[in-house]
Amino acid sequence: MTTERRSNFTLAALAAPCLPLAGLGLPLVVYLPEFYASELGLSLTAVGTAFMAVRLLDMGFDPFIGAVMDRTRSRFGRFKLWFAIGAPILMLASYMLFMAKPGVTELYLWFWLLVVYAGFSIATLAQLAWAAVLSPNYDQRSRIYAFWQAGNVVGMILVLTLPALLPLMGIKGHAAGVAAMGWFIVALMPLTVGLALWRVPEPRITAKAEHAGVKEYLSLLRRPSVVRILVADLLIGTGPAITGALFFFFFERVKGFDKGMASGLLLIYFIGGLLGAPLWTWLSYRVGKHRALAISGVVYAALTMASLAIPVGNFPIAALLMFLIGVPYAAGAFLLRAMMADIGDEERLESGVDRTGLLYALLAGTVKIGAAAAVGVTFPLLQALGFDPTSEGVDSGLAGLALLFAAIPAGMSLLASWIVLGFPLTAERHAEIRAALAERDLADAAPEMSADPLISEEIHVAARPAE
Repeated sequence: MTTERRSNFTLAALAAPCLPLAGLGLPLVVYLPEFYASELGLSLTAVGTAFMAVRLLDMGFDPFIGAVMDRTRSRFGRFKLWFAIGAPILMLASYMLFMAKPGVTELYLWFWLLVVYAGFSIATLAQLAWAAVLSPNYDQRSRIYAFWQAGNVVGMILVLTLPALLPLMGIKGHAAGVAAMGWFIVALMPLTVGLALWRVPEPRITAKAEHAGVKEYLSLLRRPSVVRILVADLLIGTGPAITGALFFFFFERVKGFDKGMASGLLLIYFIGGLLGAPLWTWLSYRVGKHRALAISGVVYAALTMASLAIPVGNFPIAALLMFLIGVPYAAGAFLLRAMMADIGDEERLESGVDRTGLLYALLAGTVKIGAAAAVGVTFPLLQALGFDPTSEGVDSGLAGLALLFAAIPAGMSLLASWIVLGFPLTAERHAEIRAALAERDLADAAPEMSADPLISEEIHVAARPAE
């Protein structure tokens, strides 16, 4: 059986749109909530409520669009078509959110958050599902999603450098930095999406489109392996999202760094994530995806708690620790998505239906819950603890801020590690599933013993040499 090893260039082209997508995703959690509260004058509670509520409302969109993708049949492909549709929506919404001026209303924030999250759902869901069908091989999927994760981290690194580069060009101010992030997204989106659509193939499915709706979406939740992945993804995603949402508050108010130095620490954190992706890919080849993920969670928890011991104003120690925390951060997102691709094979073997879109819609839901909670729960809680982001030299609420920043994400990471250790879809079990699928697909292609095999386009594409 072919390993479907796609070329590095193909995977780099697939990952290229992660640059603007991550350039949008990071500020939506880290910069925009703080920007709308500190610079545009909306209250912490108003901002937190908007970001949380819109994220939760958007969850209802995921099963719908995932089902539509699974039913889509076109010469352009299932997932490539929807990926192309999502790009212009994101460009427009990003412009409106990042270029906002003082005086904007809560309604303005709500509306454009709804638009941007709809476009983000379409694009990210299509890209993840597209990646899942590029190879049926257990280890190659780790490699594919490692490229995807590397693209995300590079996008975060690039967008984080913008606020530091602008003063060198004579452009100052927090609002200018946020606007530069918006232009980064708007400019790169058509270029990178165009490259992916041009260079990355999508194996076409010739099977008849099956009904996929709320019933099928909910039925996937009865699969124990799916539930295990979703709970782990919720925990692993929410912890860093909380850390990200509180990052500038923590390092500016608790550790005594200015915004420029805090931005530098965040950049170093993501550099650690970029360098960590190959490490966790290598480890997943040796011990399996679920064990590599469990190990990364324990390391992340220990290092995150150590951040509380950073001496006030000591940049070298803070930089070293943030780099080390970034290394295990990289593992969760891409290994869980590679594991979900394996579940897609298990689902197709048992039900006879390709549910790739719906499975990744489930994962999109956990991401949104985590991101919503990171802002929608922690911001009002900070306000209740007496923390005021606009007041200088006030110590009220700082102990609670430090606890939220480190202890809660660390505990979530440890719990996730315990959950994934029992994941049943090992490399050996997945190989059995793929063999059974291949045997059934061949039987479907040649239903009569005397007939020549009628190789379907799906099987033909799977047997094609690597691009």
